[in-house]
Amino acid sequence: MNISQTIIEYAYKNNGMINASDLKEMGILHGNLDYLVKKGELEKVSRGVYILPDIWEDELYNLQSRFKRGIYNLETALYLYDLTDRTPSHYSMAFPKGYNLKNPKSESVFCTQENEVFYAKGVSSVKTPGGNIVQSYDMERTICDLIRKKNSLDIQLVSESLKRYMRRTDKNIPKLSEYSKILKVDNKLRIYMEVLM
Repeated sequence: MNISQTIIEYAYKNNGMINASDLKEMGILHGNLDYLVKKGELEKVSRGVYILPDIWEDELYNLQSRFKRGIYNLETALYLYDLTDRTPSHYSMAFPKGYNLKNPKSESVFCTQENEVFYAKGVSSVKTPGGNIVQSYDMERTICDLIRKKNSLDIQLVSESLKRYMRRTDKNIPKLSEYSKILKVDNKLRIYMEVLM
């Protein structure tokens, strides 16, 4: 099998997408990607991210491929866990404190920064609608973060998300309670839960 076939086969196994960094790890030179783009066998969707021409671009996977330290949160995480009917108007990602946000912001990503202690708390793998795996905060952390978001708290969104969460068989109330204490939203969460009960 030649190098071009190896790249195309790898892309098919990876839901039609390939990153230049993946090829670098395999010892394949970047010029091979440019060659396949010129031949029309791959399309470049952003810096270092390529897809097969017959594949629908997975923006969520694409963004996380470029901003590897970004973790989907807030409304984007709700969408990924089907805790809302709303499709996000923009994607939300959390980054560690001190991370340069210039590039994600230039891609219209809503960015938040977290202290190292909170940044890694509740990270989970979730499947995008395109079938790719991305990193997001889990459902319990997402609900607590939504309540913690003081400036633009959407009460209707929180209520809808909590109702959907409570109907799920994979909910984890002890974890939700633990996160609410760590993130100091336990009193507010209790009020929402009392209204729902």
